[in-house]
Amino acid sequence: MQFLVKNYIMIDEHEIPTGSRLYFGKSAKLKREIEAVSSEFLGEAGFEEIVTPFFSYHQHQSLNEKEIIRFSDEQNNIVSLRADSTLDVVRLMTKRLGRSTKQNKWFYIQPVFRYPNTEINQIGAEFIGNNDLSSSIGICEKVFTKFDLNPLVHISNIKIPKIIAEELNLSLDIFEKAELQKILSLEIDWLEKLACLQRPEDIDKVIEIVPQNIKVELKKMKSLYEKLNYKNVHFSPLYYVNMRYYDELFFRFIDKNCTLAKGGSYESEGLESTGFGLYTDAFIETLIKK
Repeated sequence: MQFLVKNYIMIDEHEIPTGSRLYFGKSAKLKREIEAVSSEFLGEAGFEEIVTPFFSYHQHQSLNEKEIIRFSDEQNNIVSLRADSTLDVVRLMTKRLGRSTKQNKWFYIQPVFRYPNTEINQIGAEFIGNNDLSSSIGICEKVFTKFDLNPLVHISNIKIPKIIAEELNLSLDIFEKAELQKILSLEIDWLEKLACLQRPEDIDKVIEIVPQNIKVELKKMKSLYEKLNYKNVHFSPLYYVNMRYYDELFFRFIDKNCTLAKGGSYESEGLESTGFGLYTDAFIETLIKK
């Protein structure tokens, strides 16, 4: 008779799953301070707080299904742990709560969860029916300044790489993987100048030489920059991120290659909206290192 022997990895009682978050002492205090400061600034800007359910039927509409933690409810419907808050907020306000309130500025302080077991704490805000991204950048700036941080802001426009990929018959993977050499190897003068654009003061020279449809999108980036008081800004016109909703202007706050916040403009439920997410875990790690 043969016996099947299973090998189990012994897990100590004090261990927590990889991807989980544990805060104590100084880090826990920083977490509460960041959340309190952000809540104060968002309230001053006219945002009200919303706490969305941990479970959702619709997360597959905003994220790659491979990133979603799923299971079945008692009716055998697929349910997922909240993996993203943006579209949940817009959907709840337009489909469920729209008759109860006319408020269109909402913020949330809550974690999201990604497969297999990653917990991401974040502070986010959605301005429903608004297409001006400068207010989102301004709130992030105030929070970072309060904690004596001056991260670099990268301003992008998701439409630009999409236009170039379609017109030059290129794969968007080239832009998503930032394969600059493949772009430069095409030896197209205006494309080279566009790829090298970083400083805001250089944008007018590039606008002059790019095709008309790209010129329009660059002017949107320039207009956003001109509305900002924050000047630690770089342009990243060929940056591309494959997301289900951010589809035009996009920004990232970066400190030493660590993304502290990002946001952009998007359309959902027939409404142009803007929003951002501030990554609490990365923020705390940055402050502790500092």
